[in-house]
Amino acid sequence: MKGPRTSVPSLRRRGGRRAVIAAFVVLAAMVPAAGTALGAQEVEAELPYTCAFPSGAQAVTVRVAARFPDSAAKGEAIVPAEVTTTVELPEAAVAELGAAPGAEVRASTELAVALSQGEARAEASWRGTAQPATVPAEGPLVLESAGDVPSVTPGSAGALQLRAGGLELAMEAQASSATPGAGEDSPAPVSASCTLGEDAPEGGLLATIPVTGGETDGPSEGPSPSEGPSASTGTDTREPGSADAPPGRLRVEATDPKDTPPCVAEEPTTVTLTAYVTGYSNVQKLDGASLIPLSCMVIEQGIAAEPGPNDEYLFRQPADVELSFQGRRQTPPAKATFLTYGFVPTTATMVLEQTEVMRLESDFYLGDPVKLDTAIRASLVLRLSDVKVNGTPLDVGSDCRTETPLTSHEPEPDRFPGPHIVLDGFGLAPWEGQPEGYQLTTGGPLTSEVTIPAFTGCGTSEGEDLSRLFTAAISGPGNYVKQMQGQTCLIQDLNPDHCTPDGQPVVIPKPER
Repeated sequence: MKGPRTSVPSLRRRGGRRAVIAAFVVLAAMVPAAGTALGAQEVEAELPYTCAFPSGAQAVTVRVAARFPDSAAKGEAIVPAEVTTTVELPEAAVAELGAAPGAEVRASTELAVALSQGEARAEASWRGTAQPATVPAEGPLVLESAGDVPSVTPGSAGALQLRAGGLELAMEAQASSATPGAGEDSPAPVSASCTLGEDAPEGGLLATIPVTGGETDGPSEGPSPSEGPSASTGTDTREPGSADAPPGRLRVEATDPKDTPPCVAEEPTTVTLTAYVTGYSNVQKLDGASLIPLSCMVIEQGIAAEPGPNDEYLFRQPADVELSFQGRRQTPPAKATFLTYGFVPTTATMVLEQTEVMRLESDFYLGDPVKLDTAIRASLVLRLSDVKVNGTPLDVGSDCRTETPLTSHEPEPDRFPGPHIVLDGFGLAPWEGQPEGYQLTTGGPLTSEVTIPAFTGCGTSEGEDLSRLFTAAISGPGNYVKQMQGQTCLIQDLNPDHCTPDGQPVVIPKPER
């Protein structure tokens, strides 16, 4: 990737400015902070896989390493630590990249991990990114990816087993020249879906963790995630956002319990819902896609409207939606870590601030299947802070943000004036069979194509205005967003499959590209 060429008086300052510009890729390069877990069960499994490359299947060796606790208690979040997924591509598979020796290869992996405990089943996705590797003149190419992975909370006593499953591999090679000419364009990205070999040792078993029942068989007596430390027992050791798994079930949480924000409605009514949402966002100018942080939505359902003109729709379900984080209408502050221009480590913190109530409308069209057309209109300002380049703080001021909320195409501008984005969801609900796509209560994908406005307030303590540089590097149209909403929790009902006892959603959605 190349940033804009800006005339500045100093090479040192130029590097700092460019790093600041790339720091805004927080919208497109989200990597949660590393989780920690104590334990002494070291695991390194070498597993055979078959990967479906564009030209055909190739045998690939995958090594999965991690550290787990020796044991855990029922209701205790288990967080795998020091997780790496190493993919060794044979020479024939390296040829799929179409890159000459010396070219750099960047890669990401997504390993499906099956969780089982008695009759309980769940699946977690272990995602990782690899440091750039150089294509060898001959022999295999080794790509080692690392990243934070979801925790799992067992709801019962008994052995918890983790087994490796399918692997998704994405790779992109860059031309070996530092400044490729017209004839040295980088090859197209290559992706492959890989299946575990039938001869994998112990069926891909990674770890077995004994889980004890604790002092009682009932739910935890400690304070709920929305409460503070217990006055009688001292500091509550559970992290914010954690919750006991229902008995006999496994709760798969975000990459670290800290990354699962509490999701509690402060003054719920009989129609209040809570839900988690996450996803991926592209930044067109940076040609990148990344994770959007897990966020809490509180949804207040309205009164369904009458059919539209000429029975255009069966009925319309409105709702007001609020982001919720520590009493504020915003996403949790999300720390991003990435490599600026491929070699300068950069971190930053991003927050999306809601400026108006989000308006949701779901139209139900009669038929078999019933068609559901949902639009969520959200006014969100993007704010950036705490930028560090190669570990050195870089001052961008306390009010570095977009001038206006993000925008997208609005099909009804007279009804909905002002800057905002429109997230669209489509679903089908047959009279018999399972529904598909998005529905308000069950969740699903919401998509949009967003324009990032110009920036303002991005300045140093020395009075240097960096807003134009952010605008030149980042702002513009064509930024695809895909968010996944999880199953809602109807607080009035507290269905244990959907809700924790204090009305938080049980389902943590899995982001999809």
